[in-house]
Amino acid sequence: MRRYRSGKIVSTIGPASCSPENLERLFLNGVDVFRLNFSHGSHEGHAQVYEAIRAIGKKHNCHPTILADMQGPKLRVGTFENDKIILESGDIFRFDLDPTPGNTQRVNLPHPEILEALQVGTTLLLDDGKLRFEVLSCRPDYAEVKVLVGGPLSNRKGVNVPHVMLPIPALTEKDKKDLDFALKLGVDWVALSFVQSAKDVEQAKHIINGKAGVVSKLEKPLAIKALEPIVEISDAIMVARGDLGVEMDPEEVPSIQRRIINTCHRMGRPVIVATQMLESMITSPSPTRAEVSDVATAVYSGADATMLSAESASGQYPFEAVSMMSRVIKKTESDPYCVRRLEDDTQLPQKTVIDAICSAAKNAAEFSGATAIALFTDSFESIVRCSRMRPLCPIVLITDSEILANKAGLCNGVYAVCSKKEFDCEAMCKTAKVLTAEHQFANVGDNIVVLNDISERSVTICKL
Repeated sequence: MRRYRSGKIVSTIGPASCSPENLERLFLNGVDVFRLNFSHGSHEGHAQVYEAIRAIGKKHNCHPTILADMQGPKLRVGTFENDKIILESGDIFRFDLDPTPGNTQRVNLPHPEILEALQVGTTLLLDDGKLRFEVLSCRPDYAEVKVLVGGPLSNRKGVNVPHVMLPIPALTEKDKKDLDFALKLGVDWVALSFVQSAKDVEQAKHIINGKAGVVSKLEKPLAIKALEPIVEISDAIMVARGDLGVEMDPEEVPSIQRRIINTCHRMGRPVIVATQMLESMITSPSPTRAEVSDVATAVYSGADATMLSAESASGQYPFEAVSMMSRVIKKTESDPYCVRRLEDDTQLPQKTVIDAICSAAKNAAEFSGATAIALFTDSFESIVRCSRMRPLCPIVLITDSEILANKAGLCNGVYAVCSKKEFDCEAMCKTAKVLTAEHQFANVGDNIVVLNDISERSVTICKL
């Protein structure tokens, strides 16, 4: 289905949107990538959503993309005798391995790997950073801390340990079971939580073994320190601003977001900007002006996709949120400044054959006024290299691979059409003319550019 915008919309599926009727409505309103959040829901429920999305693709002769998001390690304290305590700044408190309910002096921290990694002076954050502690002394079985910022603390609140490499794998036993299930379903992408280093991604890719693309979620300061190695080994990146904003000072997040996007552009990796993009639309039919500007900023920066979380999963206005995000992306992309911003050195072709022909295709499209680039390829690498050039017209991927067509939906400006494989240049031009017209990317008299990465690696201009 033709979208009159290049940026993609990732929508999280949940109770507000999981019925077949609502999934189709989300798709028609503009969703390109459906996110199955394995932190919630059952395997049976995710399977039903998966089948409904694939049915929508068949019905509308298109290829919606499915992303399975793994939960990752969840680090939490234990319980309290009275379910809740109040801590004051300056109080001395203890985290230990004792499983008995806690009180105002101590609480169970059932993660010995955290205690082993702590050092005097280390900062611990609880309840999304609302409470802050400094380690005064520590041993393998306990840590004595000083309360820097106090407040209420209740059962099983989350723990964050910024700037400390925790000896915890990114994939838990639960994740491995979820991952096996998701891969058997046939998801197109897997999002990996709690990435601390490139090694975490490498281990996950070994398990996935090419059955899906890997999206590394950057949500920890240590991941930012290892940004380039992580981007290089990943297939795509998600800027997970929620946890980043907990473990780093909030004022650091915008510049980090820009740095991640620029690095992804330069290295040729699709990038998603996520978390709280239209947060107020969970309960309101319209967003704040600040939220609209936030989405627009991601577009101006060149993000491939922007993501809705609770807005579409459990909010009161999931369809309105998708429509609003689509309108903001489309309007921002129409701004001439947006085009100029994207023509920076992060989009410069690299010295490779595929970059050479993708750059030639972009220039041919611009100077001939082409309405589309028809890309014939079997390679996802060719798709992302062409997408990162940010041509002014859509890239119509023509492939005989349903798997590749589904996966490509994450990439900026790329729309997939399945057709039998062609090897002859003349046959490719004929097929490209028919399919671009059929899918409303070109009309009689329009020019299109045919980019052949299958047989001759050539660029041809055709007129309908």
